[in-house]
Amino acid sequence: MPAGRGDPAAKVATTAAAAAGPRPADHAQPAPTVAGMAATPLAVGGGRPAPSQSRPRLAQDGEEGWERLGGVAMLGFISARQAGLDDPGRLRRAEATRRVLSLELNKDRDVERMHRSGVNTLDIEPVEGRYMLSGGSDGVIVLYDLENLSRKPSYTCKALCSVGRSHPDVHRFSVETVQWYPHDTGMFTSSSFDKTLKIWDTNTLQPADVFHFEGTVYSHHMSPVATKHCLIAVGTKSPKVQLCDLKSGSCSHILQGHRQEVLAVSWSPRHEYVLATASADNRVKLWDVRRASGCLRTLDQHNEEKSKASSEAAGTAHNGRVNGLCYTNDGLHLLTIGTDDRMRLWNSSTGENTLVNYGKVCNESRKGLKFTVSCGCSPEFAFVPYGSTIAVYTVFTGELITMLRGHYSTVDCCVFQPNFQKKKGSKAPCTNNMS
Repeated sequence: MPAGRGDPAAKVATTAAAAAGPRPADHAQPAPTVAGMAATPLAVGGGRPAPSQSRPRLAQDGEEGWERLGGVAMLGFISARQAGLDDPGRLRRAEATRRVLSLELNKDRDVERMHRSGVNTLDIEPVEGRYMLSGGSDGVIVLYDLENLSRKPSYTCKALCSVGRSHPDVHRFSVETVQWYPHDTGMFTSSSFDKTLKIWDTNTLQPADVFHFEGTVYSHHMSPVATKHCLIAVGTKSPKVQLCDLKSGSCSHILQGHRQEVLAVSWSPRHEYVLATASADNRVKLWDVRRASGCLRTLDQHNEEKSKASSEAAGTAHNGRVNGLCYTNDGLHLLTIGTDDRMRLWNSSTGENTLVNYGKVCNESRKGLKFTVSCGCSPEFAFVPYGSTIAVYTVFTGELITMLRGHYSTVDCCVFQPNFQKKKGSKAPCTNNMS
């Protein structure tokens, strides 16, 4: 069990598979399972894993490192770096990109199955990248260790502990979000349809604090960069965004402006006081929580060109419920997903819709959709649950690179961990897949 900096959770991976475009699942399985996958750090929650398929070749090669890291090319990168002729980050970006593009099922790695029903949420701790939390629709929270302690080529990532159905403080209904405290593995948080947000001591698996709300809790988030506040943003069935203060143990702020339930919240990784929220009212709002009025801007899909917008669509980010938010790692852009089957990329400073066309992005989720982006690649990628698959897009051009296939049932969430590798001489980076 982790104490302070460092001990608890597990990692997930997926498959890069052949597909020209998204297709619905061919088989449905009532009870999801867990399957390991190899070749980069992507964690996924969803249905039962499917057989491995090969990855299709890229149609284009417009960025450095996409298809060029053979033996000779790799030696060229290293030689140029040693001679001081190349940017040291170029090799890292190229290698990170190669790993993402070579995702495939790992036949030697598995994740212990602990949930009796679907997995809604995953989080890998940022301190060591070794431990993973999962939260299920059964109300159970599981903590995995992703390290291969056996040093055997084939192994199963074991659950260290869990908040199971027999635990006195288990969530009564579905767990929608789990998140590690960003600076220490000694604490994590969870929120649920049982109208609570719980702060957990990792070592004792006892709640240190519990926040109660009047409505269902859809999402919560702690800032990864905050040094001057300990606020947790919470989206609930109420149109009001709640800010819970860990220091005082109370809800210190309420942000008013949405007209319907708040389905997703996300703090900026660049500015510790800036918060993005997405709602069933088709709107996305950016807030500065220091301001009395709060709202910085409401994102407009038409960039305030009234001639293009109907009266109903004016000031909306999507033509449907907005249930997914994700900042790029530098915080300069924000990705949003709506039930209009569209994903949009926004300039987070100006609020401008960049008009990147991702095509149809199937989204039938009735609650929050948890997707993620890569880190340190060139170009950067977005990993989006798409039925029983995960669609991989280039963030800034909208190109659909591949579909990762590994589940028969719906994929509910995915997380990306760029730094996880098998330790002590192992040759391959590791990814896991959780369902």
